[in-house]
Amino acid sequence: MSIRSAKIKLISAREILNSRGEPTVEVKLVTNHGEYIDSAPSGASKGKAEAIELKDSGEGFKALGVAKAIQRVNEIISPALIGESVEGQEKLDKLLIELDGTKNKSKLGVNAILPVSLVICRAAADDKDIPLWQYISRWRKSSRQVFLPRPCFNLLNGGKHAGGKLTIQEFMIVPQAEKFQDNLRLGAEIYYNLKKILEDNLGVSAINLGDEGGFVPSSLEKTEEALDFIIMAITAVNSSGGVKFALDCAASELKKEKGYNIDGSFLNSEELLNFYQKLTNKYPFEFLEDPFGEEEWENFQKILLRLGEKIKIVGDDLLTTNPERIRKAYREKAVNGVILKPNQIGTLTETIEATHLAQSYGWKTIVSHRSGETNDDFIADLAVGLGADFIKTGAPARGERVAKYNRLLAIEKEI
Repeated sequence: MSIRSAKIKLISAREILNSRGEPTVEVKLVTNHGEYIDSAPSGASKGKAEAIELKDSGEGFKALGVAKAIQRVNEIISPALIGESVEGQEKLDKLLIELDGTKNKSKLGVNAILPVSLVICRAAADDKDIPLWQYISRWRKSSRQVFLPRPCFNLLNGGKHAGGKLTIQEFMIVPQAEKFQDNLRLGAEIYYNLKKILEDNLGVSAINLGDEGGFVPSSLEKTEEALDFIIMAITAVNSSGGVKFALDCAASELKKEKGYNIDGSFLNSEELLNFYQKLTNKYPFEFLEDPFGEEEWENFQKILLRLGEKIKIVGDDLLTTNPERIRKAYREKAVNGVILKPNQIGTLTETIEATHLAQSYGWKTIVSHRSGETNDDFIADLAVGLGADFIKTGAPARGERVAKYNRLLAIEKEI
């Protein structure tokens, strides 16, 4: 292991585009031993408790601009970190939090803070001459053997991630093979079988793509019909290890005053719970993500009590990778799984704290991308380093999604 101690010589930010064609922030960090780059993703469906992205004022495209966030990196963050050792991750993350001084990162913006936090870790791993996942695993403090997370492939997009009629946001499959390489092959084969099945049954318009690479059949409206098409695609593949389903319901986006609009119907909370129970009785499910609105703790309690022995009830908008909300969910017995998105909370240290809490409760952990992604593959190493059970990084297609899968293939060879 290297005994070098790299010091930060430069931190600079610039504007790049994410996978939705919107501006985001890329940060370059220079030490006396190399140059390193990381960038900030962006979500479309966001929890109210998420850290805030700093955007420029104005209308149209300018309202999506990140000049203010770039200025915060170059004029506030960079001067404060110059000369510091990259090995002091927790110290530097604490400094970033203090420089911002707000609970939701609204002064500097999570799109300024997060890429700095991540690039520090990348530089530190290189300084120690070890893979990034291995460097991250030092925080894991677990006796469990290092393993690859099980991938959750997004095959059909709905809700805010698409322009079709499906209201459920993500229809995912979770292959059950032992090796990551085999799961990736299964995911890709099922994805392309589904493409042909949708074309044959619904026409060319069925193969439009959503934000995360899943298909968006313009005429498809019903959840069960969508799942049945996926079963047809699975059946066409020799998947001896089995395949399970997962849904990101993103129910906060479906919520109306006293109920939810789903599949062309208006359901109250009890009817929605019955809807989910029917689905999980009919199809082999791994988990349901955000089945109710982000402040409906009582309904999360009800669905966990009814279905929690059979599948995982996972919080995303409910928890926003926030240790305070994770502790509350444990006290309330609201979930048994958590989505981990670093840009929901802002720094690597806070993400690791959230992970430790969830794992100490015996929950399943799922590291996740965002709908507005970049080619940055940090979360692949993060998922392995944290010992996450699953990873969500979209369809097995589109460069910004495949970058994470290809990095996981490389890690499988390193372990």
